[in-house]
Amino acid sequence: MPQKRSWAQLVSKIHDAVTSARGKEVLLFLLFLMISYVFWLLLTLNNEMQEDIEVPVEIAGIPDSVTVITNPPAVLKVSVRDKGSALMKYKMGGVKPVKINWADYSSAKNKFLLNKADLGARLRDYFGAGSQIVTMLPDSISLNYTTSPGRKVAVKVIADLKPIFGSIINGPITTSTDSVWLFSVEDLPHSLKSVETMPIVRGSLSDTTSITVSIKPVPGVRIVPDEITVKVPVEPLIARKQMATVIAKNLPDNISLHTFPSRVEIAYLVPMSEYNSEPYEINAYVDYKDIAHNSTGKLPVSLSLLPESYHSAEAIPDSVEYITEHKVSIE
Repeated sequence: MPQKRSWAQLVSKIHDAVTSARGKEVLLFLLFLMISYVFWLLLTLNNEMQEDIEVPVEIAGIPDSVTVITNPPAVLKVSVRDKGSALMKYKMGGVKPVKINWADYSSAKNKFLLNKADLGARLRDYFGAGSQIVTMLPDSISLNYTTSPGRKVAVKVIADLKPIFGSIINGPITTSTDSVWLFSVEDLPHSLKSVETMPIVRGSLSDTTSITVSIKPVPGVRIVPDEITVKVPVEPLIARKQMATVIAKNLPDNISLHTFPSRVEIAYLVPMSEYNSEPYEINAYVDYKDIAHNSTGKLPVSLSLLPESYHSAEAIPDSVEYITEHKVSIE
């Protein structure tokens, strides 16, 4: 009920404003303003104008055996002079593509050529006899093509990729395709057995990332596909710990060595996907030869070789106290 009452009050206020003397003057002014605009629009549309219009290009009827080497223009930028009413439809109703039949302009010399005169005639037919083509860009369409089979070559990814601190690129960088096809009017050099991507430079990668990158162009060659998707597997690093027994190496046969503590804690980082995997057996070592130039009463602890997925490994503590004993020989 309160909402209906407020609407009724609003309608009443609007009615009072419109039917008042001031309201009638405003309505009359708006009416004359609208009539003036209509007359101005009619006069303007009847005048000759010049407009820049982008006309899409559609080449139809390309045989399946043909590979176009040169990319055709997506649009023609045409400056047209005509009556405003004639040009208005292109602004209001959109611009349909100008269709060009492949067979009309292709030759046996691997060349598709629509020269300036022919292109201008096509555009005059497109816009109508009353229009005047002032400029067009490009002013002709020239394409190279081939009917020869292509060559399949490998793709090399050129990339400088860095993960965010605390993460790692874990695993191989993969691509949507590992090879592309090359087409050329001339014979391709036998040395051309691979192509490269444009350089990829990305930093602070925090998660697995897919990057679309273009293939580096080769002059006079059509590359299919001309871009690929590169997938970079990024994972966070997780802290993990395990214990390792301290083992003495390079001990003389008549010497035994005991360390305190006899076991140390190994702390390291692993990718999240490997956190629950079976831990790799890690050994901790002290070297008897370090005693000769040791003045602290402690021996530094070194670790055995670790898997590539183990990062920033350290022993805690990183040095241990020790005692040595001579072994008693029994005759």
